[in-house]
Amino acid sequence: MSDILIKNVTKSYQGKEVLSDISINIEISKIYGLLGRNGAGKTTLLHLMTNRGILDSGEILIDGESICENDKALSKIYFMEEKNLFPETMKIVDVFKWTKEFYENFDMEYAIKLSEMFNLNTDEKVKSLSTGYKSISKIITTLASGAEILIFDEPILGLDANHREFFYKELLKFYNDGQKTIIISTHIIEEISHILEKVVILREGKIIENNSVEDMLNLAYAVSGNNEAVDKYITSKNTIDIETLGSYKKATILQERTKEDLDNIKKLELEISTVELQKLFIYLTNMGE
Repeated sequence: MSDILIKNVTKSYQGKEVLSDISINIEISKIYGLLGRNGAGKTTLLHLMTNRGILDSGEILIDGESICENDKALSKIYFMEEKNLFPETMKIVDVFKWTKEFYENFDMEYAIKLSEMFNLNTDEKVKSLSTGYKSISKIITTLASGAEILIFDEPILGLDANHREFFYKELLKFYNDGQKTIIISTHIIEEISHILEKVVILREGKIIENNSVEDMLNLAYAVSGNNEAVDKYITSKNTIDIETLGSYKKATILQERTKEDLDNIKKLELEISTVELQKLFIYLTNMGE
């Protein structure tokens, strides 16, 4: 199995720094969410991790080996990116065959099975597929690649609700059946939060969070109930959001709860709940604006 070590990576385009001194250790057999607003540097980082760009400084290692001009290291990664890299006139079945030439562990039987499950006609040409089915064809190619590290950049583009749910279930089944490291970059955070184990958040080219989902969610909590009781509780709290409906109020608080907090919540007859990862992400990436 392979891990990825990103050390002090910096990258600029046309004089503008896109990534600033990025350091991450992508652990083996984890599902990561790489999150950030548009322009935060997510896709640039993924391109650098797969040797599709040149570092200004720093290094990226897979199992201790640099990825630069290293086919052995790069063969351990399969990157599904938003842009289509295959000829428009190529049939999907030929996409599978072409991929197998570069990834010797590509599982053709699994690819065909997934195609049938997704109702993808493998005799169709890339150009004739809808946006959703282009995404599906790339998802299937990635899952069947046999690579140890799978990277998905906006994988559910154009997928309907049923296909998205099917993808999440198949991804989890695939992950549980074998030791794979999976990185997902997406804006649809609420849909993938339940499958993520670790989260890396980028803001303006810098890492602002690199933590387990459990620890991330422990950064905040919400209380709800009677207006006056909520107002009394949140005095001196770092409240980041308030929702009001008649005499009902819900407040989101950015700080870990203590035993004293829990006692006060009970005393005031309030309800406590966890905060959605998406709401926490929105707050953290908007800080300072």
